[in-house]
Amino acid sequence: MKKFTRRSFLKGMAATGAAIAMSPLFDMNKWAQAQAGAPIKRIPTMCNACSSHCGLWVHVKGGRIWKVTGHADHPRSRGKLCARAHASLAWLYDPYRVTVPLRRVGDRFMPVSWDEAMADIAAKLKNILATAGPSAVFYAHNPRQTGVFYGQRFMDSIGAPTVCTHNAACNTSITRGFSETFGWTPGTDMGAAKYILCIGRNFGEGIRTSQATSLMGAIAKGTKVVCVDPRLSATAAISSEWIPIRSGTDLALILAMCNVLITEERYDKEFIKAHANGFEEFVAANRPYTPDWAAPLTDIPADTIRRMAREMAAVRPNCHVDPSWKGAFGTNYINSTQTARAVGLLNALLGNVGAPGGLNNFAAVRFGSLDKDKHPAPSRPTIPRSDGVGIKGEFPLGTSHGLPHVLAKKAMEGKVKAGIIWHHNPVRNFPDRKHMVDGYRSLDLLVVIDTHLRETGMVATHILPEVTYLEREEVVEGYGGRRPAIAIRVAAVPKLHPLTRTYPEIITELATRMGNGKFFNFTLDELNEAQIAPLKVSLATLKEKGSLLLEAVDVPQVPPFTTASKKVDFFSKRLADNGFAPCPVWEAPLVEPDPKNPASFRLIHGKQGYHSHTATVSIPYLLQISKDYDAERLWLNAKRASALGIKDGDTVLVTSKLASQKVKVKVTNRLHPEAAYLPAGYGTFSPFQPNADGYGISPNDFVPFMTEPLVGHAMMHEVVVEIKKA
Repeated sequence: MKKFTRRSFLKGMAATGAAIAMSPLFDMNKWAQAQAGAPIKRIPTMCNACSSHCGLWVHVKGGRIWKVTGHADHPRSRGKLCARAHASLAWLYDPYRVTVPLRRVGDRFMPVSWDEAMADIAAKLKNILATAGPSAVFYAHNPRQTGVFYGQRFMDSIGAPTVCTHNAACNTSITRGFSETFGWTPGTDMGAAKYILCIGRNFGEGIRTSQATSLMGAIAKGTKVVCVDPRLSATAAISSEWIPIRSGTDLALILAMCNVLITEERYDKEFIKAHANGFEEFVAANRPYTPDWAAPLTDIPADTIRRMAREMAAVRPNCHVDPSWKGAFGTNYINSTQTARAVGLLNALLGNVGAPGGLNNFAAVRFGSLDKDKHPAPSRPTIPRSDGVGIKGEFPLGTSHGLPHVLAKKAMEGKVKAGIIWHHNPVRNFPDRKHMVDGYRSLDLLVVIDTHLRETGMVATHILPEVTYLEREEVVEGYGGRRPAIAIRVAAVPKLHPLTRTYPEIITELATRMGNGKFFNFTLDELNEAQIAPLKVSLATLKEKGSLLLEAVDVPQVPPFTTASKKVDFFSKRLADNGFAPCPVWEAPLVEPDPKNPASFRLIHGKQGYHSHTATVSIPYLLQISKDYDAERLWLNAKRASALGIKDGDTVLVTSKLASQKVKVKVTNRLHPEAAYLPAGYGTFSPFQPNADGYGISPNDFVPFMTEPLVGHAMMHEVVVEIKKA
């Protein structure tokens, strides 16, 4: 068989692209002429350009996808779509898709048949299970229902407990911080809020269209929106007020606002009396954290801190501090988990849990399940995880979303031998490229299931080609709320490349080859029918409509707290038992810029509204937006840049202990002087995605491998760089 080097892979894909371009199906001009009068078929499905999975309608004309429009009944889109949804149609027709199974031989890839690929994977996996045990195998994905159901069931069937997601680079601290406070991670009622405080949250660029619509509606009705952020983001630009803050000091601000509410007795005493556990302990721990104490730490004047607290108290409970997603404290600093705890407690002091304009927690849609007599389910493994989550002395308070960056370390130590990765690119999207490459490359077996050969695929042993989201059906998804909803992804067009497969097909065959086919003796339709059976909805109707709003449900005035105390835990016994502060107390960031070095900055990053992590930068239409606006540039504060002799558009050298790279600079007053900001979506280095290869730089290349002690997240902003004119 012909061996595929990177050069031959690209050459082969280019040839494929040229052949495709000759077909009227792929040549837009020829297609438009041939199909000018063709009827349009409208098919409902869900986007996959980011993890929101917004509902959309796909308009198909003459067998080709023409355009997409928003689905009004889907709670994530509400009829609106962002640029990513429109541009992601290009994935279907991309000539650089992986269209056949590939197996690594040395530093080359060989195309192989599905039978050969699956037989090889099953044999290697069986050998690893027999010699190293199930703890040596992991599965990592971007969590959505299809991956959760099929991936978890497969891992259960082989007795392997380590299932991970991307969350350790995104929102692990928020998940743990709020679960230790409320028992769950809250949502918000923006539409009824009179005051919204966003701590680094950027609805204008980390887009979920329904949330952006809600925020704009709240602003139009007169809601005061205050954005605390080192950078004047797209959200800060439309807010009532932007308050720049020193990066990593959000915890000090929140503690000081709590102090104002308590010492001035502006908190909701009735709510605290009814729902608080450990309040007196928190009051004692919080006593030192006055606005005067916080002002020099945060660079926010003490009077401003007092004013913010008083303004929120004046309209409580119809206000909230946004719980964020990644924002300022998702996984960015060593103090992120305690920051999330403090945000939860500040909201509790405002008495806003369950109140209009406050926090909420709606019950999930109650799906049914397969008949276990006909479709037996494997038992959940009870052996310890291989990433240290839940293990005393490692990460006992880590979340079930796991720690993929730690698995790279475990692989280099020989403790992890095999992994399966779907819809996830940990090699590029976690810090410390060398750590991630060396770790995942050292695995005896790494199976990557993807539509394209991205950075993680470059170090895989096997790459299995998946159909795009426009060519597949998936497991039904549910959305809690006062008006719950369900939605399903439906294939808009038949699969384009005959040797690509869906994820359920791949996992079902692999399970069968592992001798566990009895756990997958059902079709996707049978699974979905069982899931929606209690909802009194037919699968045919759901596929026809795509998204369905269910009957309204009764919502308790204050949602039940599911902590051990069944109350809001101002004092966490579990944190105390594991050696951590039971009440949020001040902890400084791990690293700080050198005040004596004029070239020293903290490197921070964030999203842009037309990219999702690094997944979309290779789409030509979205990449062109970046090029048109020089969107890959590093932001520097104008005063600091002037002192260094750096002008707007100059090329600068950014250096940390790990990397030294060049990038053009954007000089601006929209940034706190201590920070340097990079957009996070660039710096891809897979030559199999030539559109974006080498465009811009990634903040992940400058951040060393680290694990936050409490939950083990990656501490994405704990890095200081030196910036000089190149």
